[in-house]
This record gives sequence, structure tokens and C-alpha cells, in this order.
Amino acid sequence: MISQTGELYLIATPIGNLNDLTLRAIEILQSLDLILCEDTRVSGKLLEHIKTLSNKEFIRPKLLAFHDHNEFKLLPQIIDFLKSGQKIGLISDAGTPLISDPGYKLVRSCLEQNIHVQALPGASSVLTALTLSGFPPDKFLFIGYLPRKSGQRKILIKNLNITPFAHTTIIAFESPYRLIASLQDLLETRGDLEVCVCRELTKMYEEVKRGKVSDVIAYFGKKSVKGEIVLLFQI
Repeated sequence: MISQTGELYLIATPIGNLNDLTLRAIEILQSLDLILCEDTRVSGKLLEHIKTLSNKEFIRPKLLAFHDHNEFKLLPQIIDFLKSGQKIGLISDAGTPLISDPGYKLVRSCLEQNIHVQALPGASSVLTALTLSGFPPDKFLFIGYLPRKSGQRKILIKNLNITPFAHTTIIAFESPYRLIASLQDLLETRGDLEVCVCRELTKMYEEVKRGKVSDVIAYFGKKSVKGEIVLLFQI
């Protein structure tokens, strides 16, 4: 039986354009006792935006930083808050929480202790990039961030040719500082295949570059690469 005490809400936030926040997310965020977030400064800007959109008095919920470095330490305290009846939201700096972000241990603990968990759908850079890429969307594999070291990246990229993954669109996150190196590893490992690089999705300087790996390397090699990046290719 599900507990009728507190509730945990997993709330997707905009990946760039703040107006992509859903009406339901705005309603729930205004009703919470506590919001768990990656960076209180980033989330504070989101709450200020909600305040400007709200037609009623907005009492800003308390913000608590929740990330990889303190997740284990804060988990018991958060569970106690929920058991005492508090409504708590979990958000990331951008997009859907838990996707390459902490949170699944909290969700698992809530489920194990019959604490109700709700997920509010919304923006996701993974799906936004997939729909923009031009690659087949019927079967895709999200592999998170590519390894930092070239050797490990090449092993991962090479092993993606295992039979069950054939004709699959691969989606990965990458740092702008490693984009060129990762594309070069992709070229060396899988040849001059088609790729799509999505940068700063939904933001002012959004950029979607499609083409052969060699052409994309030449393109980004001529400029300073900044921002959030999603890399896609098909195997």
C-alpha cells in the first residue's frame, strides 16, 4: 500500500528556453515544501521566471543542493522529510532529472518504503536531438557521457557493433572540450560515417550540424566550441 504521507515529484525543467516549462510543472513547483536541485543559483533563476509568470502570490520553496557528492549523505534526511508529510521535488539544471544526473537511489528508496513518486514529463535533450538528427528514431541507444580517455572511448565505440545494436541510432553526451577528440576517435574506429552534433538546444545559439565525421571535425575545428552537446550517429 502506498503511503499517504509525503510525495516525491520528478520534474523536467527546460533545457534552454525557460518558456518550455510545462503548466503542470509550474503548478507543482509552486506547491512544494522543498526542491532538490543541482545548483541553487540555476534553479533560483527558474523560480524567479515562474514568479513573473504566476498570477498569484508565489511563496518560493526552499532549495537544497542535491548532487553526486552529497546524495548518499542527504538520502536519510530526505526520506525523513517525506515520511513527515512534505512534498519534495527533484529537478536538474536542465531537462529530465536522473538522466546522467543523481536521483535514482532516492527514487528506489522511496519505492522501497512505499513513498509515492510522480514523474512530470517535459524537456529532454536526448529526445530533442533525436528528432532533429534525421536518424531513424524507431530504435535508439542512449549511452550517457562518452569516456574521458581516448582508449576507453574507442573500445566503447568499437563494441557498439554487437548484433543486437545493428541499425540503431546512438545518442551520447559530450563535453565541448572533448568533442573534436571524440569525433576523431569515431572516425578512426568506425570510418567516415554520418553524424549529427546538436549544441545548445533551444537556446539563442542553438546549432545542429549534420554530415560526415571528417566534415564535422573540419567545421568545429575552425571555431571555439561551447555549450551543452549531444552527439548522434547510426551503427
